[in-house]
Amino acid sequence: MNRAYLDKLFTVVLAGVLAGLALAAAALPAALVFGLGVKNLMPYTALPEALRSPQPAQRSNLYANDGRTLITSFYVEDRVDVPVGEVAPVMRDAIVAAEDVRFYEHHGVDVRGVARAFTANRREGTRQGASTLTMQYVRNALAGDPRLTEEQRAAATEITVGRKIREMRYALTLERQVGKDEILGRYLNIAYFGAGAYGIAAASKRYFSTTPDRLTLAQAALLAGLVRSPADDPINGDADAARQRRAYVLDRMVETGRASAADAEAAKATELALKPNTTPNDCAAVPADHNDWGFFCDWFTQWWNAQPAFGENVDERQRTLRRGGWKIVSSLDPDVQAKASEQVREIYPETIARAAPTAVVQPGTGRVLAMAVNRTYGTAANPAGQQNYPNTVNQLVAGGGGITGYQAGSTFKLFALLAALEAGLPLDTEFDAPRVYVTQYPVGAGPASCGGRWCPENANTYWMDGDRDMWDAFGRSVNTYFAWLTERVGADRVVEMAQRLGIVFRAPADARMAREGAGSWGPFTLGVSATTPLDLAGAYAAVAAEGTWCRPTPVASITDPAGRKVAAGDTDCRQVLDTEVARAAADASRCPVGDQSMYRRCDGGTAEELAPGLRRPVAGKTGSSERNATETVVAFTPQLSVATIAANPDDPRDAVGGGVQKRQIAAVGRILAWSLRDEPVRDFVPPGQAVAFQRTSPRTGN
Repeated sequence: MNRAYLDKLFTVVLAGVLAGLALAAAALPAALVFGLGVKNLMPYTALPEALRSPQPAQRSNLYANDGRTLITSFYVEDRVDVPVGEVAPVMRDAIVAAEDVRFYEHHGVDVRGVARAFTANRREGTRQGASTLTMQYVRNALAGDPRLTEEQRAAATEITVGRKIREMRYALTLERQVGKDEILGRYLNIAYFGAGAYGIAAASKRYFSTTPDRLTLAQAALLAGLVRSPADDPINGDADAARQRRAYVLDRMVETGRASAADAEAAKATELALKPNTTPNDCAAVPADHNDWGFFCDWFTQWWNAQPAFGENVDERQRTLRRGGWKIVSSLDPDVQAKASEQVREIYPETIARAAPTAVVQPGTGRVLAMAVNRTYGTAANPAGQQNYPNTVNQLVAGGGGITGYQAGSTFKLFALLAALEAGLPLDTEFDAPRVYVTQYPVGAGPASCGGRWCPENANTYWMDGDRDMWDAFGRSVNTYFAWLTERVGADRVVEMAQRLGIVFRAPADARMAREGAGSWGPFTLGVSATTPLDLAGAYAAVAAEGTWCRPTPVASITDPAGRKVAAGDTDCRQVLDTEVARAAADASRCPVGDQSMYRRCDGGTAEELAPGLRRPVAGKTGSSERNATETVVAFTPQLSVATIAANPDDPRDAVGGGVQKRQIAAVGRILAWSLRDEPVRDFVPPGQAVAFQRTSPRTGN
């Protein structure tokens, strides 16, 4: 059925309405007919949710932790609603003059307009509409309601008489329930102005880099003219046509007394004076001079896609993000991010295939302040065989999307330390650590196999072998001590401890071993499982926070368009360790980085140069995987946790070598020093005598 036929059919229906009006006119005053006729003749109808509680698609904005610095936006329609009172009166006058001069006189359906359209449409070759501004709003609101299905939205704009009659009935009902100014405001917020701008706020920004309350007469007339013909937008379309539409609106404003002839002529003579401004959309559109924000932004979308509060599946959650008008204040600290990115490039420049993904996490909240890596965030082509160098959008810092992570070596000894302390062993648990220790754990052939049993050896016999306790075994990273300790408490407890502190097994082989063979996974203690800097920083942050583990989050707060906070933006924290156990682990963790434990028991560390440069209490651990394929440094204070891993994401056979660890230690120290420069110096709370020196029953209480 073609449109011309439908138009003719519509005139027949309108003729019936007009006939009723004519009969009424014979007995009633004309004012009653033309003012109230349709209002009384057409029955009211219940309004759909889209009109009772409109939720037009609005863009969501992602900000840095100051709530002002825009990282990027997410939208299918670039729209942000504004109250009608924040729209310049001249803009309100212009849209009424352009679209519905009798807006403030009719009751939703304009009888005079209907009659005029009926008469004009009977002439050969002409076609006029009779939609009031209210009717246009009804159509747009139904077509754009994100709560409706695609079929329901399509039905709102189908070219049928039924749709037109339904539109009239909704318009009449709406005007009984909502004031004229409110309807005008809704219309201005939902209308399309061309060039990708939906709503008056987006249009003001898109064309003139201004806000709706500052629009001039010439600007308002131009925007009002674009509603009827958005394809004529002067940015991408026909500037002359846009000027003609502007002139038409100005003439209508003069005719209706909404502008003086002199002001209208002056506005017609005004240059368009466009100041185009685009709104970024998605992570690829982060500011060019802050390309490093892209990796954080990407992780934010991963986080959002995992939140059931925003939909039943990823597709629904993405629709919610891109249509929901959320204000998302992220955890990203631009200052800390800048320093982390600078220091990462001191470890490895962007011109090298090896990477140094780094994460900065706040203990006690899990908020991620920075995610840095020596890569360009983008999809530009890479050399053959290089998926992640020099350009990538893969999540090298947090994992996921095919990135399983990297071996973190001896940093996993923390989990054996915690499991032992929780089992009731004190910090001064001694063992005469040999150069090689043959364990009960079965392994296949390899350099750490002795007759089919796992038998790790110490990296430095002179410095590591001999009588050790937890303090100096952790400080000097004595492999055989922790192999023995794992046997005493059980490898399954060590694996469970890592999971409790947020270590995720993304590699299928690791996940299977953790699920089915944790009790025999002795080598786990030495960091053979793949992990990420973010997981690692979060795990050590739990020790810094005295046993409170917080799920790493990219969000500080989320508010809906009405300004209401949503619970999905809250932190997710839980006490996972006995406080004394966490304090004891923090005390031992001071040894590797050159600090001193509360009981003065530190005697050597693998990163002793870190503490003197920081000049505040600090703890941490280093780790080297087999053949120095990867190198890891973690350091924390009560206020901040930083983890960095040096690896080649595209070629695990490319061993980074032990030399890079010195640069990692220096970089982590500078990140901490810079990030905490204005923060008070806080010390760790010392562990009690019992957890330090007495064997007890399991310490599982708080």
